[in-house]
Amino acid sequence: MMQKEEFDKCNVFGLGQENAAFSQYFIGKSYLNPLTGPETVFMANVTFEPGCRNNWHIHHAASGGGQILICTAGSGWYQEEGKAAVSLEPGMVITIAPGVKHWHGAKADSWFSHIAVEVPGVDTRNEWLEAVDADAYAKLG
Repeated sequence: MMQKEEFDKCNVFGLGQENAAFSQYFIGKSYLNPLTGPETVFMANVTFEPGCRNNWHIHHAASGGGQILICTAGSGWYQEEGKAAVSLEPGMVITIAPGVKHWHGAKADSWFSHIAVEVPGVDTRNEWLEAVDADAYAKLG
């Protein structure tokens, strides 16, 4: 378990502001701290409070695209459709190909942060889908 005070010491890229613009696609509160502007490769530190996770979603692109997650603090989950959830810990890197349905977020008892890197591509867009099933999430160790 990672308490907020301990987490804040580890979250070297900072909490940022509440991610209100995308709150409809999250269960719980998330926070966004942009590290670069959109004129380059966009990167942001995304922080999830305990139990927070985003909805299933897909990063689409005509070519290129996708997302890279660089886990920096706390403990979280990543899951692709049809596969077992993967425990996320600091130092792990997850590469998400375009067209892959997935979700990610904090474990129920830990804060979690990752740097989200939007891979450049042609005609990129996100498709937000249904929320992660609460019972399935609760069963994750």
